[in-house]
Amino acid sequence: MTDEKRYDPKDTTLKFVNRPDDLDPLPPEDGDVCLRAEMSCGHAVTPESLTGWCRSLLDQGQYKFRCPALKDGTEQQCNALWAYQEVRRLAVLTVEEMQYFEEHMAHLAASEYCEFQTCPGCKTNIEREDLTNLNVECTICKADKKPYQFCWQCRKTWKGRAPRSDRCDNDGCVNHDLEILKNCKDATLSEVQGVEKCPSIRACPTCGQRVEHDKTGCKNIICPRCQVEFCFVCLKLTEECLLTSSYFIPCTDGVAPRQMLIPVWHRNREETRFFFS
Repeated sequence: MTDEKRYDPKDTTLKFVNRPDDLDPLPPEDGDVCLRAEMSCGHAVTPESLTGWCRSLLDQGQYKFRCPALKDGTEQQCNALWAYQEVRRLAVLTVEEMQYFEEHMAHLAASEYCEFQTCPGCKTNIEREDLTNLNVECTICKADKKPYQFCWQCRKTWKGRAPRSDRCDNDGCVNHDLEILKNCKDATLSEVQGVEKCPSIRACPTCGQRVEHDKTGCKNIICPRCQVEFCFVCLKLTEECLLTSSYFIPCTDGVAPRQMLIPVWHRNREETRFFFS
């Protein structure tokens, strides 16, 4: 067992506040009160609550740390993005915790921003650069003067014309995510007026990540991959949807039909850089 982490009251680089922990508002047991520090977004935390929240995000496959506390007087999450350097300092991460965080952050970022598959020919992991083309030529096979093209979707030797973004000519080459979007059940968003028949699964309009609504609260959802907020009903980005609607009333354009295409995320590889020092 390790001792509970605490702030040094003599640390003048932190702003200490005399109010409840916004990440864990329950009163401490036995009157044990730990110093609370203020994050850049203005919410109060303790080292333990901040460590616990950010570690839970990592365990859910998210490496961008955002504040879950509610904005004052609202039911809306703060959602402010915390830099890792701020999290590391205010969570008072140990050497072991820093190693865990940084290894997982790097792994999650690499899997998010790069597309890797195993070449069926040489069994080497290769990256797909053109996310709109399923026809991939293995650079390793080509270097060995054995040019080999395969389908990124079904991972069989490529058949048919190229480039293509839907499928190759092999039997059974289908996009399983797209099939789920087409055939998922309808859902009712009970707290949103008039939304009684909406596809239960959507593809994020920004990155294409498959997401579900928990059927509670407002109609908007934050994509766990790209962190963009959009309306689950009309599929517009939240700021556009709210120009003619609100969180709990029907969208002006109604319920968007089932998606027949999955958006391709044009990602900026510069965002994968981390500075841990």
